[in-house]
Parts: sequence; C-alpha cells; structure tokens
Amino acid sequence: MTTDVIALTPKMPETRSLIAGLFAGGPDLGLTAADDGAVLQLRTRSGRPLVSVEAPLLVHVPGEAERLLGTGVSAPPLPYWWTETHASTGAPGAERLAGSVCGRLTALLGGTVWPPGAATTHVVTIPEGPPASDAGDTTATAAPDTPAVDVLTESTAVVLADRPIAAYTTWLSDVLRTTSTQNRALHLVTPADVRLSLPLRAALAGPPNRWVVQDPAGGYYDGLSGVQLTWHDGTFTPTGTTVADAFTKHSAPTPERQLTITFRTVDAPAAELVLGRGLETTWRHLTGRPPAGWGTAEPVNLPWSPRQLTNLARDRSPIPTQLVAVGDPDCPAIATLRITRTTAGVAQDITLALGYASAADVPLNALEPLAVTLVNEHNLTTMLTTLRAARADLTLPPRLEAPPTPVSFTLGARDVRTVGLTHARRPPLALRPRQLGPHTHPALHYPLGDGTNTDSWTTLQKLTAHLKGAARTA
Repeated sequence: MTTDVIALTPKMPETRSLIAGLFAGGPDLGLTAADDGAVLQLRTRSGRPLVSVEAPLLVHVPGEAERLLGTGVSAPPLPYWWTETHASTGAPGAERLAGSVCGRLTALLGGTVWPPGAATTHVVTIPEGPPASDAGDTTATAAPDTPAVDVLTESTAVVLADRPIAAYTTWLSDVLRTTSTQNRALHLVTPADVRLSLPLRAALAGPPNRWVVQDPAGGYYDGLSGVQLTWHDGTFTPTGTTVADAFTKHSAPTPERQLTITFRTVDAPAAELVLGRGLETTWRHLTGRPPAGWGTAEPVNLPWSPRQLTNLARDRSPIPTQLVAVGDPDCPAIATLRITRTTAGVAQDITLALGYASAADVPLNALEPLAVTLVNEHNLTTMLTTLRAARADLTLPPRLEAPPTPVSFTLGARDVRTVGLTHARRPPLALRPRQLGPHTHPALHYPLGDGTNTDSWTTLQKLTAHLKGAARTA
C-alpha cells in the first residue's frame, strides 16, 4: 500500500525544519519539486521516487483530524499545520523514510504524527533499485512522477491506500484531474476496513473510475456495487455479475439516517453576487448554525466565508470551481459545491448530507419551509431530498447499504414557466404539488413520502418524465 504519514504541528514547518526532515534519508538522496513547488519529492540518485511531501496546510476547522484519521488522533489546538507525506510501496524503506521526515518535523515543532508509532528521527538508508512493476503484468509499471500513483498502465492509474477514511485530499484530487486529462481511469484500491468520505465517493462515482476493495477471502470487488473484479489487461474489470460475499454478509439494519439535499441555484452574474449563501441558508435552516469551514479538498481547512469562496471562484472563472464544506463535529454535515458559468448565469450545484442518530431526529417538517426560502431568496431551480438508513458519520463502508428514498422534489419558478404551470400542477399521480413563491411566478413543491416507501422512486420517475415531456415540447 502507498503509505501516508502525516505530521500535525502547532508551528509552521519553515525552511529549517523542512530541510531537517528531508535529510531523513541522508545526503545521497535527490530532491525534486512538482506542481509548481507545492510537492517535494525525495528520490534515489537514479530517480526512483521514494516519498512525496505535500505543502503544509494550516487547518482552522475543528474536528477535521478526528473525522479523517480517527478519534484516537491527538491534534494540536487550532490552528495547526497538516503536513502529509506519501511513501512509495515499490521502494523498500520508503515507509520508514516518511516516518522519519514527519518525526523530525514534530521533534522540532511539537505536535504529533499519524499513524501512531510511525515517527522516528533515524537516518534511513535506501538501497538503489529499479522501479517495481506489477507482478505478472508486463503492462504495469510504477508511476514515474509521483509515489501517490502505485501502478500506471495505458488505461489506468492505480492508487493503493490504507487509512481509516479515504478522503478527497489535495493529492488525490490532483491525480483525478491528471488521469482525466490523460484519458485514464483512477482505481483506488483499499482493504475492506477502509471507508470513503462523501466527497471522494462523489468523485469516484461512475466509469471509468472505481473503488477497488481487497476481499478478505481473496480477490477484489467494487466497493460501491459489490461486483467481483479481476486484474486484466492493465485494469480492474468485472468478472461477471456475481456480488462478493464480503459486500453483503456484514450488512445489517441501522437506526442511523442520512438526509441528502441536492439542489441547484442560478444567479445572474453581477459584481455584488456572493456565492455560497444558498448553502449557508440551508445549513442554518437544518442545523441552526452555518458551516464550520470550507476548502478545495480534505481536510477542510478554512473558516466558513462566502466572500472568500466567491473570490476564489471569480479568480478561476470560467473554469468550474469544486469546493467542500463541513459542519461542527457535534453536528455531522458535509457538502460539495460546484460553481460554473452557464448561458443562464452562475450555477451552484450543491449536495448537502446530514447525519442523524435515528429516523425520529430527521427534520422532515423543515423541508418545505426550506424550499420556500430557497425559492424566494436564492433563485432555486431544482431540489431533490432523499433519506436512507446509513452511518450518521457520513462515511461509506464497502458493504451493502440501504438505497436512498426520495422525500420531496421542488421545481423552481423558471422551469415551471418552461413546463407550463397547468401541466406541472397536474402530474398523472396521486399527489398534488404545493405552490411556493409569488403567484405571478410560482415554484412547485412535490411531497413524495417520509423516506420509508421505496415506491417513491417510481413516483419520482413518473413525475420527472411528465415534466421533461412538456419541457421538450416547449
């Protein structure tokens, strides 16, 4: 496995401490920089990659170390610096070298190293050797540019990871972006006890990317579908439709619930436009407080600020901006926000997930008033709310879980005009929508159930077919 070792320090790793850490392999190792200096790489004299050291990240958001590394981690008081290293599995001693880099940082700056016991201050001697290739497959080689990619073939980049939560980290988002431009798939390979964060689950959803789980009984399976996989022609492919026993045998009912709200707002571009306010309104409406922080990846490191994220999106425009937001540790909530320029204006596509200990805690009665607020104040175009039995900590295990069940759907005023109010108010179903907003330009809110009836999917499909048919005609 690619081994991640992380130093959490109360002081910034400045030049002196970084040099001390990078000398963990002695004077014989080479040092290169990548990503415009954001990543430092220790290599052998022959150029074999050993350890990548990410640029230190200043974390202002409470609970991120515990959320991503486990409750046993002892993070310094906020704010603290998060320095992540990645050791190549193909190089003997690289893991110890990463542990020494981080151990030297904490010896000079204070703080702690994750995983526990990884820290040393020893000089680690690394033998020379050619890059390792995948056993039995001559099409696979170790990735030449970064230890973050363990195996690279013509079609696939394989990343091996073993940490409690596989998250949408900066380096993994960079790998995803690079593989996309190269028309390669990203296959993330983990043991069966690893869980995904929701932002990473969203990033890996759909082909060609895949979450590959090592089956304790042997072989591999898809962590999202459970289908058994095999390594063939330089990529992981399904062996058929058989689902691995490990995917289903530990599945059991849970009282915990996840409420997911997926919505889009579209605003006219204007100098005074501040992005993220629809997300903040939704967060406050359902939790009584704003998001705790935001960032471009995990860990989420910046205090919540709509104006700052607006400035970032403006600087990146017309390229879309993908962001992550999290809530306070005692109120599990996480969201992804994608900001794009469209012909209609500035679109914000938001998915917010909230965790609850039981179904009784889910505020279903708050959904219609939320829709009213988003329609009246934030130019809502669509909103779909679903509920499912799943972990309240909002992580995804590689096991069968209950599917989400639709609770409600809201169609904004602009799309109601396109469909036609009379048509939109009369779907061929035993439900009647509730009119929201001004009578001259109303939106419609369709209650679909309380999250317990799986027939709600059929109802939603019939409803969307009814609405899309009229929209195509228009």
